[in-house]
Amino acid sequence: MAQRWWSAPMEGESGRTVIVTGRDNMEKIMAKGKMPYLIRVSWHYEQMPDGMPVERDAELMGQVHDAFEATFSKDKAAYLVAVFTGEGRRDWLFYTGNLNIFNKVFNRALEDIEETIPFEIEAQSDPDWEEYKEMYELTYIPEDESEEND
Repeated sequence: MAQRWWSAPMEGESGRTVIVTGRDNMEKIMAKGKMPYLIRVSWHYEQMPDGMPVERDAELMGQVHDAFEATFSKDKAAYLVAVFTGEGRRDWLFYTGNLNIFNKVFNRALEDIEETIPFEIEAQSDPDWEEYKEMYELTYIPEDESEEND
């Protein structure tokens, strides 16, 4: 499945900008009904005055994000569907069908990250992907013609 992502700014709870990055083309996965659990992986980071991460944290977040994408795209234990960054917090949203398998793949994804990261992880039932659908409705940016022809 080809991955397409979009990014859009939103106003966060404090009025500062939160950048939302969402994954497109998830309809077939949603329709199968095999990924009923939403996992939110949160990282409260050191922030600049605008609420975005300081450079050191931004670089480490990039490494973590790349590790998540590489590991979960191979394994299919979960789908990374959204990333929220702003107001001193980064959230990665995943959908999975099995919490135990997600945990194993998550830990494997981070094996090469040498720093300890203060993640908070929440899991909840969301069989209809309501969280994803709300994010999609509020932020979706359709493909432009140049993307469609790639």
